[in-house]
Amino acid sequence: MNFSTIFLIQIIITVSFCVLASICDIRNNYVPEKLTYVLLFFGLVSNLILSIFSNNIKFILASFISMFITYVITYLLWKLKMWGGGDVMLFTAIATVIPNGLNIDFLNIFPQLSVYPFAFSVVVNSILVSFPFLMVFFIHLLIKNEIFKGHPTYWISLLNIENLRNLIHNTLNKTIPIKDLKEGNIVNDYYFDNEYINELIKENDGNLEVFECKDEKGKYYFKSMSAGGITRKDMYLIKILSAQEFIGKDISIKITYPFTPAIFAGLLIAVFYGDIMMLFTKNLVLVI
Repeated sequence: MNFSTIFLIQIIITVSFCVLASICDIRNNYVPEKLTYVLLFFGLVSNLILSIFSNNIKFILASFISMFITYVITYLLWKLKMWGGGDVMLFTAIATVIPNGLNIDFLNIFPQLSVYPFAFSVVVNSILVSFPFLMVFFIHLLIKNEIFKGHPTYWISLLNIENLRNLIHNTLNKTIPIKDLKEGNIVNDYYFDNEYINELIKENDGNLEVFECKDEKGKYYFKSMSAGGITRKDMYLIKILSAQEFIGKDISIKITYPFTPAIFAGLLIAVFYGDIMMLFTKNLVLVI
């Protein structure tokens, strides 16, 4: 049996799912769980087939190990607010489908392999390529900022650090009606002085956390605690509180950067060129 054909199918399916995930992330600001679960299931099944036909357990074993390790590491990075929960599952699914380096002889794909699993190369590549994506995204938001339309000379005022800081804050945050709040939105500090709200949020056990104001006793604020944004339960709770007039009609959220396109780019680079960090290290050694 020609295993290269199965490897190629795995690559095509993974790339296709990453394209779909990128479109969802850009349009809706989140990656559907069903999409990543289907890709993860495909990874386990395809590697099980490889193990059965080769009479070698290494394929399915590598798939399970890669899935577990990638999930743990990307989950910890999610806790550090590097990306959302959907990105964690997408990385995990990619690791399940392609646990090892690629070697497809009839396509002459021999990427620069790293000392760690293939999925880690995708993670490293995604982080590195995200910087130009982030810069373009931020410049796009700046250009769209309403303040420049009526004040073309406003750029001069940015020489003042405080003005620049305020511009960045206003560019990366926006106020929306609570009725338009969606799962995954990252809620900024919302201040209140009702103990009942405090108890409801704690009982909800979602991704919102309440803090007490240090300078004003009896006053609190809640906010999202990770890059994954609010959960569906958080969203409904906030909307109910607003409908019952416990809180106002508007709320401030962060304008989030869709990271999935960077994951897609990182995957393509890993497939055709390998690990950017390893390529850089290799070229640096050759130069020295």
